[in-house]
Amino acid sequence: MSLPIRPALESDLAAIMQIEHACFSTDAWAESTMHTELLSHHTHYLVAHDDAELLGYVGLAKVAGSQQSDINTIAVSPSARRRGLGRALLQRAIDLACTLGASELFLDVRADNQPARALYEAFGF
Repeated sequence: MSLPIRPALESDLAAIMQIEHACFSTDAWAESTMHTELLSHHTHYLVAHDDAELLGYVGLAKVAGSQQSDINTIAVSPSARRRGLGRALLQRAIDLACTLGASELFLDVRADNQPARALYEAFGF
């Protein structure tokens, strides 16, 4: 799936939260937490969209001066899954981490999230 991916805007918060709740219903981030993440100087959020509809996002944390970076979160709307969008978002986050000077990239994943684990393993995590 080749959709535009751009930096997230504060105005994307509602759409991001809609996907967040659809994907992580029992452990979704609080809207205030996501809002803080979007505005932070050490985080970089990217969104994938199709015209006006936001279909996925990825969050990357990278503190200036550190060679470490973290994928904080990644999610794709259930209606847009199985089309390579998660792969595209993850690749863009990896590229961004490298551009920002990271030589190490970390992420956490729930042990029972097999689709996410398969994606991460395909990237060498």
